[in-house]
Amino acid sequence: MLSPAPEEPLLLAELKPGRPHQFDWKSSCETWSVAFSPDGSWFAWSQGHCIVKLIPWPLEEQFIPKGFEAKSRSSKNETKGRGSPKEKTLDCGQIVWGLAFSPWPSPPSRKLWARHHPQVPDVSCLVLATGLNDGQIKIWEVQTGLLLLNLSGHQDVVRDLSFTPSGSLILVSASRDKTLRIWDLNKHGKQIQVLSGHLQWVYCCSISPDCSMLCSAAGEKSVFLWSMRSYTLIRKLEGHQSSVV
Repeated sequence: MLSPAPEEPLLLAELKPGRPHQFDWKSSCETWSVAFSPDGSWFAWSQGHCIVKLIPWPLEEQFIPKGFEAKSRSSKNETKGRGSPKEKTLDCGQIVWGLAFSPWPSPPSRKLWARHHPQVPDVSCLVLATGLNDGQIKIWEVQTGLLLLNLSGHQDVVRDLSFTPSGSLILVSASRDKTLRIWDLNKHGKQIQVLSGHLQWVYCCSISPDCSMLCSAAGEKSVFLWSMRSYTLIRKLEGHQSSVV
């Protein structure tokens, strides 16, 4: 029995930046990273000019090509009836290279932000981490667009970000400064470890589903596996004949 032919890929939507910005040395119309929130309710897009767009998902009609009947239209209408969230713009001040979402199961410390940011919600929320051109990492509260934390430590571009899948608010960042850094958002973004060993820019990082291991790739012929418990190098995966990025 012949299996059915695979369906041709179908363009569902096309997201375009707004009006052109003036080009300068700080920013341009680059898109280096996109991400869906864990619950699928938000889409983040680094659309260039130091801007991240936060778009509620599923998409509204203005993004969907004419003549395409969205399969999830009924669910979208239900969402609208409940009062759907609105698209948001985050101005990060630097080119955005990396994006990562995480649920924030416990409320941010009222002592830390209450004086300056009384609008910080005292409930569970969703946060977005942005890795920037100057080595900074900014943590945003998605629903309000409020900047919660600014993490400093990297000396060059933060190329990739990865939260632990367990929702424990442990964040790993990969940078062109050849290091990976571990941050604990439960402790106000405290840097708890620096992982050194790569000889080239670190391009990407990924945490295993059980949160036991971290994988990283730099412009080298090997891939590194690290323990997320002891923060030590477990193994180098070798065999490639050229750079793994």
